[in-house]
This record gives sequence, structure tokens and C-alpha cells, in this order.
Amino acid sequence: MRVVVIGATGSLGLSTMRALSAEPGVTSLLGVARRRPDLEVEGAGWARADITTDPLDELFAGAGAVVHLAWAFHPARDPVATWRTNVLGTTRVLQAAARTGVGAVVYASSVAAYAPGPPDRRVAEDWPTFGYPTSAYSREKAYVERLLDTFEIDRPDIRVVRLRPGLVFGRHAASAQRRVFAGPLLPAVLLRPGRVPVIPDVPGLRFQALHGDDAARAFALAALRPVRGPFNLAAEPVLDGPAVAAVLGARTVRMSAGTVRAALAAAYRLRLAPVGPELFDLVLRLPLMDTARARAELHWTPLRSAASALPELIEGLRDGAGAATPVLAPSPSGAERVRELWSGARG
Repeated sequence: MRVVVIGATGSLGLSTMRALSAEPGVTSLLGVARRRPDLEVEGAGWARADITTDPLDELFAGAGAVVHLAWAFHPARDPVATWRTNVLGTTRVLQAAARTGVGAVVYASSVAAYAPGPPDRRVAEDWPTFGYPTSAYSREKAYVERLLDTFEIDRPDIRVVRLRPGLVFGRHAASAQRRVFAGPLLPAVLLRPGRVPVIPDVPGLRFQALHGDDAARAFALAALRPVRGPFNLAAEPVLDGPAVAAVLGARTVRMSAGTVRAALAAAYRLRLAPVGPELFDLVLRLPLMDTARARAELHWTPLRSAASALPELIEGLRDGAGAATPVLAPSPSGAERVRELWSGARG
């Protein structure tokens, strides 16, 4: 099968390229990104394209599956710009897939597409995907779900798979995730065990996560197996403030959501943080997902626990880990870090 991966140089994209390259059923593999990486993946080729402007039909021709992972989180202060990439860009991907008659579209949705969930049980894939309205990331993920609803009706001959992972952690994603979520003021020294004295323990704050390699295996399986529809992806256990504190060797302090939100809002207003408090609001309301369908129909089981994936991310942040792609390049230091701060924490 010929497989095309859109957004192939991001953290999930690079892992998915590597997972697909190891599959004997993949006879041709093409990674598509706005900028070509300075690395090779065995058996794969690369193409440069911007999904918002460049022609895509020639890239998709003859593809048995298109795996769509491209997503822009920044500029967070310009939701029109992220909408252009995430929603209008995805629209162009789907239009090109329809014109070229690809065999399948595998899309990276998210737990953030779900409406807030019940506190006492986990939700399956039929939980409403309305998102949370104050978060641009959640709104855009939910809107793309509607695009896929229409696409499935219009093109029943094309297999559509939506994977909805929790938070995805991995060492090579560390520098990119620092830039996206923490900004330039996160000193690596604070990530050493015992250097952070306390971690807030916010009532109701808990989340699901999985290792990037496990997420990538799910995308490879979805491209190759004759499955359709949505699949929740997460590893055990559910993480919370005490779990993060255990990794950092810190103690927890009970703190209200309002107090934490006020601190995050102040940092965002002062351009000391790249994302606003709306992301915190979203995480507080994320449902916990039931992953039974992925295990039964996709034949996917995570090989690493969420509790082991988190320390790997922390170690990567401490070491400035990354990869030789423009998106995953290791953390800047010195003058580059100053320029990052001057630009407004990339927000």
C-alpha cells in the first residue's frame, strides 16, 4: 500500500513515519510537510507542501491511505490564523482525497474534540464531539469532526478513521512542547528532581496520556487495517497533580482552580506564557475515555504506561531533547532564547 503522511515532521508525524516504515504492508511512504527535515526515514520519501495553498492531488495520487496529522497550535493569539491552517487546510486535504479517490483518510482528532464528560465514568466514542467553546484548539478539533461527518456521507467509498488520543508524550517532542506550552521562561534546572518544591493539586484536574510511539502504532494500524470510525487512545493510569509531583520529587499543595487560572491569565497577559488560561479550562473539563474499542477492533494496546511516558518527557525537557526537523529542533539557548521571549513567548 502507498501511504502519504501529512504533517510528517511533527512529534506524532515523525513517530508515525517510523512506525509505517517498519510495516511490510507499506510499499511506498511519502512524508509531506511545509519544510523538509534534515533526516531520513528508511524507505520513505519527502515532499514540501503547505496544505492551505499548495496543490495536493499529485501527492495523493495512488495512495491507499492519507494520514492527516498537520495541525497548528500557534499563533495562539491569532485564532483566525490557526483556523486557516487547521480547518481550511483540512478542508483542502479532504477535497484532494475525494478527487484522487484515496483508499482511506486517517485523521488525528483529540480528546479535546469531546464535550465535557461525566466525573464518575469514562466515555466511549459516541460521546458528543462539541468541544469546549472558549478553547480555539477544542473548537477547531470539533469543527473538523463535522467536516468528517459530511465527508463520510458524501464519499462512503473512502474509509475514514478518526483517532482521538489523550496527551501524547515522548522524548523527541520535548523541545517542541516546551515552546508550544511553556514558553522561553522554563529553566531546565527546575525540572531536576527536588528542584520544584511544590506542585498544585487542583480538585478535578486529571488527564489521560500515552507515549508517542504507542500513538504512532495506532495510526499505522488504522492506515492498514480495514477499520472505520472513531477510536479513543490512552494508556493507564490516569494522571493528576500528585502523579506529576512524584516525577519531579515535589510535594503537592491543594490549590483552587480559580487561583491557578488567575496566575496563568496574568502570565499570558504579560506575554510570559505562550498559551492562555483557556487551555487550563479545557483540561479541567476533558472527559476520561474508554479505550475498549481500540483494543478490540484496532488490535491496539499501549506498550508503555502513562506514568512512564511522563518522566520521559520531563527528562527530554531537562536535556533540551528534539529531532532534526524544523518543528522538533532542540530548544534554543542564549540569544535565540532571548529572541523567543521578545517575540512574545511564541504566542
